[in-house]
Amino acid sequence: FFSPHPGSPYQPVIEALGNYPQKKFYNVSKLGGTNQLLCFTLDTLPYSIRVLFESSVRNCDGFVVKETDAMNILDWKTKQNNVEVPFCPARVVLQDFTGIPAMVDFAAMREAVRNAGGDPVKVNPACPTDLTVDHSLQIDFSKCAIQNAPNPGGGDSQKPMAKLSPLKAQPRKVPCRGQAGCKGPCSAGDSSRNSGQFSAQIENTPILCPFHLQPVPEPETVLKNQEMEFGRNRERLQFFKWSSKVFKNVSVIPPETGMAHQVNLEYLSRVVFEVKDFLYPDSVVGTDSHTTMVNGLGILGWGVGGIETEAVMLGMPVTLTLPEVVGCELTGTASLLATSIDIVLSITKHLRQADVAGKFVEFFGSGVSQLSVADRTTIANMCPEYGAILSFFPVDNVTLKHLKHTGFDKAKLEVMEAYLKAVKLFRNVESSSREPEYSQVVQISLSSIIPYVSGPKRSQDRVAVNNMKSDFQACLNEKSGVKGFQIAVEKQNDIVPVQYEGNEYKLSHGCIVIAAVISCTNNCNPSVMLAAGLLAKKAVEAGLVVKPYIRTSLSPGSGMVTHYLSSSGVLPYLSKLGFEVVGYGCSTCVGNTAPLPEAIRNAIKQGDIIACGVLSGTKNFEGRLCDCVRANYLASPPLVVAYAIAGTVRIDFETEPLGTGFNGKSIYLRDIWPTRGELHTVEEECKGNKRWNLLEAPESTLFPWDLKSTYIRCPSFFDKLAKEPVSPQLIENAHVLLYLGDSVTTDHISPAGSIARSSAAAKYLTNKGLTPREFNSYGARRGNDAVMTRGTFANIKLLNKFIGKPAPKTIHFPSGQTLDVFEAAELYQKEGIPVIILAGKKYGLGSSRDWAAKGPFLLGVKAVLAESYEKVHKSQLIGIGIAPLQFLPGENPSTLGLTGREQFSILFSPELSPGMTLDIKTSTGKVFSVIALFENDMEITLYKYGGSLNFVARRFL
Repeated sequence: FFSPHPGSPYQPVIEALGNYPQKKFYNVSKLGGTNQLLCFTLDTLPYSIRVLFESSVRNCDGFVVKETDAMNILDWKTKQNNVEVPFCPARVVLQDFTGIPAMVDFAAMREAVRNAGGDPVKVNPACPTDLTVDHSLQIDFSKCAIQNAPNPGGGDSQKPMAKLSPLKAQPRKVPCRGQAGCKGPCSAGDSSRNSGQFSAQIENTPILCPFHLQPVPEPETVLKNQEMEFGRNRERLQFFKWSSKVFKNVSVIPPETGMAHQVNLEYLSRVVFEVKDFLYPDSVVGTDSHTTMVNGLGILGWGVGGIETEAVMLGMPVTLTLPEVVGCELTGTASLLATSIDIVLSITKHLRQADVAGKFVEFFGSGVSQLSVADRTTIANMCPEYGAILSFFPVDNVTLKHLKHTGFDKAKLEVMEAYLKAVKLFRNVESSSREPEYSQVVQISLSSIIPYVSGPKRSQDRVAVNNMKSDFQACLNEKSGVKGFQIAVEKQNDIVPVQYEGNEYKLSHGCIVIAAVISCTNNCNPSVMLAAGLLAKKAVEAGLVVKPYIRTSLSPGSGMVTHYLSSSGVLPYLSKLGFEVVGYGCSTCVGNTAPLPEAIRNAIKQGDIIACGVLSGTKNFEGRLCDCVRANYLASPPLVVAYAIAGTVRIDFETEPLGTGFNGKSIYLRDIWPTRGELHTVEEECKGNKRWNLLEAPESTLFPWDLKSTYIRCPSFFDKLAKEPVSPQLIENAHVLLYLGDSVTTDHISPAGSIARSSAAAKYLTNKGLTPREFNSYGARRGNDAVMTRGTFANIKLLNKFIGKPAPKTIHFPSGQTLDVFEAAELYQKEGIPVIILAGKKYGLGSSRDWAAKGPFLLGVKAVLAESYEKVHKSQLIGIGIAPLQFLPGENPSTLGLTGREQFSILFSPELSPGMTLDIKTSTGKVFSVIALFENDMEITLYKYGGSLNFVARRFL
């Protein structure tokens, strides 16, 4: 996959790259003349389809990828949705749960090749494979933490504070903000949020446990969890480290580096591959559902199942129906107050309405250049929300600028730009070249994307921020109901004076008394939480304050949110405005707000004031926040801070100032609203991992299997490995292991979740000396085929018609016993009796799971006979060596009079062909025909070899 195939008919179009003669590439733009169809220009193809085309040309070998495949892709306009094409991605990304079975298979393949007389050193993944260990962490230790306010009461603000080590922190009292009710020996002094000046000195004070007011050495919590992670998963981690040492093309990203999709985006993405001076586009498939994120960087990629990724590692392509490509044209300019979330959710909504399910989406238009790479990757990451396979942003100047800022070498960037322009994969907005042709075009004006709030009583009642003042006025006039408050016209401008903490304030309709920044649902996005913090910083620096009677709070949702707020330096400024961390959990949304000051409550009731709450949560029903707060609005975190500073919702941010800053200057929202660029300036680097570096791992060519291990075990996929394929054998007198109905999902089939104490897997682990507390999960034990096979069809919701109720049970017909599915399958295998599965419509529905095919194979299942299949799962069955058979149209077990208690003999033709009909004979004498769902010669070849694993292993022989 990373060098031109020697059998490719397109060798003449390999040429040098302009000013870089040592660099070679396939110049697919110069294919015209070799074929009449090739005279069509690439300029009309969507950029994402051009990536598919380049891959097909580079990997054309006449068998796995044929010349007709390349021609079909080039003729995309007429062939979309009508043909299947192979795609050979440049690399694979795995997370550890899905990665361990793949690497165990390669380790077992080395063993099998050695046993068959081959050279095990030759057994390596065919393409670069990056495995991120990010699914192993469990939270065994956790401690709530809050960061102290800057320069709390007392002390000389002019002297630099000593920086204290968190591990040697001395206990201290929680600082106060100068509240009248504070009973501690503190002095509010300049730390009061009503102070006109704010000290520039920010003390690096110890983190305190909010429950015990004792210092919490935050790193200790991390270190303890890491220690548990390495202890619990030592066998798996040692195996991963061995894999990274002995296999070519394998890189393992150790624990605590980051999540798979973030690591993929930030550290693994190449944009353009260069191997031995040969250039080609970066592309990827991964077992993580967030793989689509990299499309925002101009890298074609999407998520697939474990079987598909393993097939790519084995040197085979991913097959997909040549997709429609929906062009999404972005125009106009987004509102100043529109956050990344506003833009992302608005585009998501438009695409969901446009019905892009199962299609590629590609962005173009003048508005694309306004989106940062962070915005693009977030939009690309939302693909599951609107059903698209991927959302592609071609590489442009914004991409190159981002790569430059994130450490890409200048010379490499120059080569990258030259190559992408040569193969027409660079989007140049300044060029007069025509836009590609698309299956359909969806137009979205960024100018139409404006920030909204929801309220005052229901979350579905959206109000544009620029209409907030007039809408609230309308609510005062409207009759009492879902929006109205029915306030008499002569009372709508009433003002109620109130004394609070020695100062007089004036309350009126629309005054804000509750403001809560909550990291909830879509507002957990770092950009909007950081936007709130940056806005607070600018507000404090401008001299703005929040009135002290407003109940302000900050509920980050997790310690990680607090971490990046603290690391970016904005947490002290939020605290200065009163938005201090109150804890980690649902609070304001569910009505757990502390009571308002009595004076404020009395004033609201006395004047029948329509007081307001603003929060970045999800619930805003009338009276939910507080019984005297009748209007509640949901808003983004920065808008919550802005409205808190304004003190009222009756404000037009465009024409009215938030307040008065230093020197009596009027400060408008536009003066302190953080720019989009300011939100994307912090980049982190991959850090080393001491525990990983010290972890011992073998370096032998073959993995030294530990027979006592309950995590890593050599699977039996290669037990019958032979150098030559065999003709499909007769499946004779097979019993039905399971008789299933419609819509059996991969969740029903594949082992997942915790291991039930009464399950066959639990019995196996107990016999190995483990206690239930040590069982861990099926995900953690994916490297042990004995556990995973026992967990196949172990779902308590499995409805087997032999049993008549949901249970992971079946009948072993020779003995008549009702047993666990594994126990029955084990008996059949000991007796030498093959088994099949009977099923209804849509067998294998749901997420792609490798063990949904591997598990049945190891249970001895030779064929599945169903009314219809989920396409991906059908391919996975073939890939593991199970025959997918389908009843003829209009037929099923009921119409054929089958009970499932019969024995079945399936007669395979010596010369299988795609879609051919086979005969099945039952022990009752009934004969009926079924369709063998092999769609092409490649699938038939894989089946004859016993699946893709054995097919590739034989190539090494």
